[in-house]
Amino acid sequence: MKKLIFILFINLFSAQKVWNLQDCLNYASTNHPLIKQATVNIQKNDRQIAASKGMLLPSVFAGVNHSYSFGSSINQSNNQREALNTQYDQAFAQASAELFNWKNYLNISLSKLNKTTNTYKLKQAQNEVKLNVIQTFFAYQNSRSWLEVLETQISGIEEQIKRTEKEVETGNRPKSDIYDIKANLGTLQEQWVSAKNQRDLAKINLLNALNITEDYIDFKMENENYLAVENFNNSEFTNQLIENNPAYKVVIAEIKAQEKNIALERSNYFPTLNGNYSWSTFYNKFLGNTNLSSTSFSDQFGQNKNQSVSFGLNIPVFNKFQVKNNVEIAKLNVINSNYDKQLIINDLTKSINSIKAQYLNAQEKYNLLELNFENQKLSFQKSEEKYKEGLMDAYTFFIVRNNWLQANFNLISSKNDVMQQVELLKILKDF
Repeated sequence: MKKLIFILFINLFSAQKVWNLQDCLNYASTNHPLIKQATVNIQKNDRQIAASKGMLLPSVFAGVNHSYSFGSSINQSNNQREALNTQYDQAFAQASAELFNWKNYLNISLSKLNKTTNTYKLKQAQNEVKLNVIQTFFAYQNSRSWLEVLETQISGIEEQIKRTEKEVETGNRPKSDIYDIKANLGTLQEQWVSAKNQRDLAKINLLNALNITEDYIDFKMENENYLAVENFNNSEFTNQLIENNPAYKVVIAEIKAQEKNIALERSNYFPTLNGNYSWSTFYNKFLGNTNLSSTSFSDQFGQNKNQSVSFGLNIPVFNKFQVKNNVEIAKLNVINSNYDKQLIINDLTKSINSIKAQYLNAQEKYNLLELNFENQKLSFQKSEEKYKEGLMDAYTFFIVRNNWLQANFNLISSKNDVMQQVELLKILKDF
């Protein structure tokens, strides 16, 4: 039974996938619901464009009617009202078209602009999802690194307790050393529990950012090389990122759509020209009265044919100021969209400058921590020699060892911070 459980455990473990950051970004950029919604909106725009173009085509419909009339009705043979029971059949077809309506052409243009807007919104949604994935990915990596540091500390202190107990038995160490080390072990174990919870929550947040509900993936850093950013000193660096950002392109496209909306509302001032064509025929039959004869169906069908063609020109004269007010509202919408543009520029400038500052600070911090790590490592090695020679007590050696491990984590965390800012900047530069 134990062997079976072990085999199942090995199979489960081996089935777990391991993703790096790029795997996460690739998955999220195609499978996240926000991306799928944005894609559906583009498909809807295609339908709206087709519908707008369809308004240029005529409407055609046909039908038949079959009815009975009892009592007083018009005798179709002499056009007099009489007490008659009749059967009436009619066939008809009709076509109508707006020969000229400027609003239809503007609707086509507006539909195309809306599709352009939603295309940029798709890219914007992909960027927002990716930015969230990057932040949660590195948060998980940092929390996992801290947990690994604590596990290393706990493992080391447990080994230290065993060695110290042996030295106490031989009289080389005072028994108080054991108490000091065990007291610190309890503190580390408490920190380990908190760190484990933080790591688990960080992974839940990462899975949520990927829209994955089952925990079957592990996330690791495979490529630890980070790229230096050379464009920070370029005066046009920020402006180029802003102008090519999909959020900025969305608001520009929305402004164009709002301006087109002004022309659309103004088109209600223009006249429209309509054309209609209709064709019909009927068959009339007397019921229950043999004294009245009815012409045969085929003869009536040919004799009663009727066709008509008509044209109509509709000229707006007064519409309760509705068109005027709608035009003014459309103008105000353009003004609002320009304010949205300013807000987007402010937000993007803040984000870009924030990433720039955090990158430079993280890079400087990493360089300092790299030097400090080497010093802490040398200090630990010298202290380990002193401890083995009995020249340092267990508690002091514990502090030195933990300082070295803490410096190791700080270096990893700082490097992750540099890489995170670089990855965030890559998304903003991905035009």
